Amino acid sequence: MANTFLKATKIAQTGLGLLEREILVPSLVWRNAGGDFRGAANDTITLRIPARTSARTRTFRDTRSGSPLITMDSLTETGVDVKLDTVIYNAVPVTDEELTLDITSFGAQVLAPQMRAVAEALEDLLVDAMQNANYATVIEAESHDGYALADGEGLYNAFVDARKALNDANVPQAGRAIVMGSDFEARLLKSDLFRRADQSGSTSARTDAFLGRVAGFDLYVSNALNQDEAYAFHRTAYTLATRAPLVPEGASYGASVSSEGFSLRWLRDYDYLQVQDRSLVDVFAGASAVHDGPEDQEGDPTVVRAVKIVDLETEDEGGDS
Repeated sequence: MANTFLKATKIAQTGLGLLEREILVPSLVWRNAGGDFRGAANDTITLRIPARTSARTRTFRDTRSGSPLITMDSLTETGVDVKLDTVIYNAVPVTDEELTLDITSFGAQVLAPQMRAVAEALEDLLVDAMQNANYATVIEAESHDGYALADGEGLYNAFVDARKALNDANVPQAGRAIVMGSDFEARLLKSDLFRRADQSGSTSARTDAFLGRVAGFDLYVSNALNQDEAYAFHRTAYTLATRAPLVPEGASYGASVSSEGFSLRWLRDYDYLQVQDRSLVDVFAGASAVHDGPEDQEGDPTVVRAVKIVDLETEDEGGDS
C-alpha cells in the first residue's frame, strides 16, 4: 500500500494537528509493577499480594487444662500473574521517491504517527483487560426518576455506591479514580448537582480529560471506553507491563524511542529488492486486572479494587458495556 504525503510546497508550515484521542487510562494504573520478565517461566511474573489474617481473643487468667489456650492461624499469600503475551507494532515502507521528494521530516511525518498508533493500541489492551475482568461489584446506574437511562444524579448516586463498595473492601482512599465514557460524562456535566459541586469548590478545574473530584474520586473521561460505561478503581486494580525489545545486532539502525510515557523500539533498514526503507515500531505488552477478592458462584476470584458502572438500560438490553 502506497503512502500519501502532501508536497512540501503545497502546505503551510503550521500544522492543524491531528484529531486524535487523549491517551489517559495507562497513567491511572499500576505500570510495570514488579520486576524483570527476563528468564521468567512462560514470560510471566507474579505480583505478590500480602497475606491477610485476623486477630483472636482469649479469656484473661484462663486456667483451663487439657486444651490449647491459643489457636494458631496460617498466612497465605496470593499472586496476580502478568504475562507479556502481545507484540504491538506498526510497520511502514517508505519508497526512495517519497523519501527524496515528499518527506521533509521523517520524524514528524513517519515515526511520530507510528509511535502514536502503538501507544493507542497499548491503551486499548489495558481497557480490554478492564472490560473483561470479573468484578465483585457491578453497579447499574439509573435515573433518580426511576428511568433506566442514567442521568447526572443517577450517576452521582452510582459513584457514591462505588465508594461504599471500595470502602467495604478496605481499598485505600488515596489513589482512587473514575474513568468514564463520553455519554456518561455529558450526562454528569449537564446535572445541576455536578454544577453546584463545581461552584462550591469541591472539584478542581476541568482541564483536558480531568473533570474534577466527586465522592472521593478524581473524575476522567476517555474515548477508549464505551460511551455508557465507567470504572471506579484504585490504581492497583489493574496493571500494564511493557518492555521494549532489544535492538538486534544485525539491524541497520535501531533505537529506543518514547511516546506517551512508553518505551518503544524503533528499527529502520533498507530493502533493496523493493527499493524502499522500512520503519518498524514495536513493544512487548501484557495487561491484567487484579483478582484478589472472594470467589464468585463459579469459584473464580473477583476484582474488589475496582467497581464497574454500566447504564441500566444497556445492561437490560444485553448490549456491550
